[in-house]
Amino acid sequence: MEIPVLNEIMRDTVVEVDLDRIAFNVRQIKAMAGPGTQVAAVVKADGYGHGALGIAPAIMENGASLLAVATLSEAVELKQAYPRYPVLIMGLTPDRLLPYVLEYGIIQTIDTLAQARLLNRLASEKRQQAVIHIKYDTGFHRIGFPDCPESLDEIRQICTMPWLKPEGIYSHLALKDDESNQVQFRCFMDAVTELEREGCHFPYKHIADSIAAVDFPEYRLDMIRAGAIVYGLKGFHKGQLDIRQALTFKTRISHITSVFKGQGVSYDYLWTAPRDTRVAALPFGYADGYPRNLRGKAMVTLRGKQVPVIGIICMDQCMIDLTDVPDAQIGDQVIIYGDGTGNTLDIDAVSRLAGTNKNEIVSRLTRRPPRVYVGGENVRTADYFPERMTP
Repeated sequence: MEIPVLNEIMRDTVVEVDLDRIAFNVRQIKAMAGPGTQVAAVVKADGYGHGALGIAPAIMENGASLLAVATLSEAVELKQAYPRYPVLIMGLTPDRLLPYVLEYGIIQTIDTLAQARLLNRLASEKRQQAVIHIKYDTGFHRIGFPDCPESLDEIRQICTMPWLKPEGIYSHLALKDDESNQVQFRCFMDAVTELEREGCHFPYKHIADSIAAVDFPEYRLDMIRAGAIVYGLKGFHKGQLDIRQALTFKTRISHITSVFKGQGVSYDYLWTAPRDTRVAALPFGYADGYPRNLRGKAMVTLRGKQVPVIGIICMDQCMIDLTDVPDAQIGDQVIIYGDGTGNTLDIDAVSRLAGTNKNEIVSRLTRRPPRVYVGGENVRTADYFPERMTP
């Protein structure tokens, strides 16, 4: 689809998100999970770069039960836009900011008895029950109650606090190998069994992220945390799930110049023309989230042909060699990366060239490029910079 020319889009560089594909993916995930397992859709990092506010309705209307984020600010932004959507903060919120958790009705992750006591006191003062999920560390060694008898005793105390509702308990797999996964899973289930024997009740027990949910059906439990698979990013190895990549990064040629053989392009002249060359400038750079280390590696797609990115990638611009596309003109659309169709690089290919994973490539997309949401016959945009300017 061509970048739509709409007055409210203030740049030629945009991130296009296909909401029909997001909806399809969520339905596929829900069908895989089955009727007894809920789907928590992970929309941290601004929905993996797709724009959390723009995709949330498509996610929630197609089978997800709650949205999961990493920070309080992400949660507040979602709750302000969609007060009815349950939102879980999977990170830890500083004590001084806990009143906002109550104000916005956010579900908070807890991993210390001290913070649970504080949240219980704040909730009692407001006469408002706080919903929590307890994080239990089974070996990832990031956050969570450590796996020991003292932690189980502290969690039992939390379960008796009158103004806290322990809706869930969860852990995270390191995904090193099948054996270590099994060790972590048994550790988690042993802890949960002991807690439930002592009277604790957790409607949602969850340990499976996207990879584990697809590859290991036995880990799905009451809930799965679907992150990358919501966006059609495949990281699983054993299982099968039909999902579709939803994001395409696009721009337009802003300038064309001629460079003679031997002349340099961009900083430090690390690229010099091997022939007389037509060079185009594209209005995007590393400040938009494009990896700077793709210099000399990446290709973009222009008129169905792949052309190389040349020279050092700048903060706001980069250059391409379009000599082999002689008809190219200023204003032509360029696909920076897409779903692999139409001779475009997909996100997986870009991540390999950059030496990282797919999640990082899309999560590093900043809010500078407007998001263009397509679905059916509808097109709408989200441009964060600035509020509409008036003449």
